[in-house]
Amino acid sequence: MESNIIQSTPNPVKIEDRRSKAVWAVFFACIIAFMGLGLVDPILPAIANQLKASPSEVTLLFTSYNAVMAVAMLITGAISTRLGTKITLLAGVVIIALFSTLGGLSGNVWSIVGLRGCWGLGNALFVATALTAIVTLSKNGTAKAVILYEAAIGLGISVGPLLGGELGSISWRGPFIGVGVLMVLAFVFLITLMPNSKKQHMKTTISKPLSSSLLDPFRAMKHRSIVVFGIAACLYNFGFFTLLAYAPFVMGLDAHGIGYVFIGWGVLLAFTSVYMAPKLQQKFGTVNSMCMMLTVFALVLLIMGIWTSTQWVIIAAVIFAGALLGNNNTLITTAVMKAAPIEHSTASAAYSFLRFIGGAISPFLAGKLAEWFSPHIPFIVGGGFVLISVIFVLTNRHHVKHVDSVEASH
Repeated sequence: MESNIIQSTPNPVKIEDRRSKAVWAVFFACIIAFMGLGLVDPILPAIANQLKASPSEVTLLFTSYNAVMAVAMLITGAISTRLGTKITLLAGVVIIALFSTLGGLSGNVWSIVGLRGCWGLGNALFVATALTAIVTLSKNGTAKAVILYEAAIGLGISVGPLLGGELGSISWRGPFIGVGVLMVLAFVFLITLMPNSKKQHMKTTISKPLSSSLLDPFRAMKHRSIVVFGIAACLYNFGFFTLLAYAPFVMGLDAHGIGYVFIGWGVLLAFTSVYMAPKLQQKFGTVNSMCMMLTVFALVLLIMGIWTSTQWVIIAAVIFAGALLGNNNTLITTAVMKAAPIEHSTASAAYSFLRFIGGAISPFLAGKLAEWFSPHIPFIVGGGFVLISVIFVLTNRHHVKHVDSVEASH
């Protein structure tokens, strides 16, 4: 009788081994998924030239992508609780692969903008679920899990421009099709290394009312800390995507050159997100460190706005900004995961909805500001929004000060 009980007891070592493999499967898939962002960046001027589109029209590739992501983030929790983490991740990967490939086969900037929006739906399913999966499966705590997630983002973004520059020098279509091929590789990683959800767990989650799940992200916003970080990230993304989507137009470089600049940007982003952000967090606290990084980033954008016509200043500023963005991404994501006593997936959905609103508006706004006024204005306005995010966080500090005490207790 005793031997039967012992045999039926799950082996803790095997369970931990499966969890570890699952974490690394999601990690590698994240690298490949975020390569898609960097792959496209070096070819933005080429798309404008070859498809006879204005910079503001080309920046709509980021606007449609982020707008769909913002809205889709609200339903990712409801979808993942019904389909399970693995199937949701795979669905996101398939959607990205399909619509990125179709974008590469398109010959019209407006059709690419629409397909890029569908691509955003796939990315929403993948990104929100991937963060939750890594945090949930990791045995090293939330802070280290977030660092791992941000490291995957940094590695993907840093490698992507190199490949995008190489493929983009052949044709602007290359990076789009390249994303599709890489997503097939991500699909293989996930389907082979990530375990399926348990049937018992699936029954439990399916029995949860759909209306409750869909409303959860809105209910999460009753926690002021989530709203504070979400609005701050929305304002910060005005600067982030101004740099990402508009800077390539004023660098005066070809696809190869832009790719090399963003390699430096991405390497610093990856390095600081893993190694520097935790040290800043320990020494100065999450909120203080976040405000410092945002303030310096605002100053960098102001410098880019003043010396827009000086090529080496723009290139150096973009690369240096990678260090600031890597730190801030880890700091703010960790803060959100600790901000409120709710499920990680719900917190991520509510926060991501707010932050991607800024990512949707800012690229198109940057292009239009350049057309209406001058190439200097987008960076100055972006820096202004980032500075407002600092003021907003400091003004609402009493709503988020508990994040540092929660972090210290872990």
